[in-house]
Amino acid sequence: MPSLKDVKMKIVGVGKTKQITKAMNMVASAKLRGAQARIERFRPYAGKYRQVLAELARKVEGTAHPLLAEHEEKKNCAIVLVTSDRGLCGSFNGNIITTALKLAAEKTTAGMKVSFACMGRKGRDAVRKAGYDIMVAYGDRMGSLDFSLASSIAQEVIHGYETFAFDEVWMVYGEFVSMGHQPPRTLSLLPLAAPEAEAEEGQEEAHCEYVYEPQEEALLAELLPRYVKVQVYRGMLDTSASEHAARMAAMDNATRNCNEMINTLTLLYNKTRQASITSELIDIVGGAEALNG
Repeated sequence: MPSLKDVKMKIVGVGKTKQITKAMNMVASAKLRGAQARIERFRPYAGKYRQVLAELARKVEGTAHPLLAEHEEKKNCAIVLVTSDRGLCGSFNGNIITTALKLAAEKTTAGMKVSFACMGRKGRDAVRKAGYDIMVAYGDRMGSLDFSLASSIAQEVIHGYETFAFDEVWMVYGEFVSMGHQPPRTLSLLPLAAPEAEAEEGQEEAHCEYVYEPQEEALLAELLPRYVKVQVYRGMLDTSASEHAARMAAMDNATRNCNEMINTLTLLYNKTRQASITSELIDIVGGAEALNG
């Protein structure tokens, strides 16, 4: 049985850990409010942008813009991986990385060479450990997200697709659904077939006919690259909000575990103290009996 001093030191140590986890929970809660507000404000814009692009894409041929054309040979694939910079958020980063590596394994099995564009230190380290090529990586930047960062990443993959360096471009990120649900998502960025497919699925709804000026081809040349940037930025905002929600839940669980551990150690301390007192009483009584004898 451990000594009273050892048990007391463990109780003090767990108590300090509880203070840290409780403070991190409060910090994550404060950051989550701002991140959640940003993604909720940006989602309507991203959704409307997709609708407008779908309407334009239906009116032109696939060869009207390089980003609409699907390459005949599939040799190279790029994956934009968006994770957090820090840990202590449960299995959030692990789920995103597992999904991305699974996608990379599928493309490698299909005979394609896979390259990664990593946003977030956790994803960068995991991809580097897995042995895949990293064409660009941004670490310690998830704390201050801006559109210029998403634009630089999107410009890399857009240039690669237009120059036939990549035949497919995918993005893997964590989607903020609710406080308790942040699943990893896989989105096909290039070629841009997803908006058109979604528009065809929703043909039951009434569509308005718009008159565009300038012509559709000129608008697509401006809107298609920005569409990729918008999707990358949305993935970054979603991942940021999901990270804080996952960390908040993880720290809340850790605080509860600390409370349970403190209760268990306190019970052990009392039992150890009681056993020590009982042992001392037995020694005293034994000594008294020996003197009387």
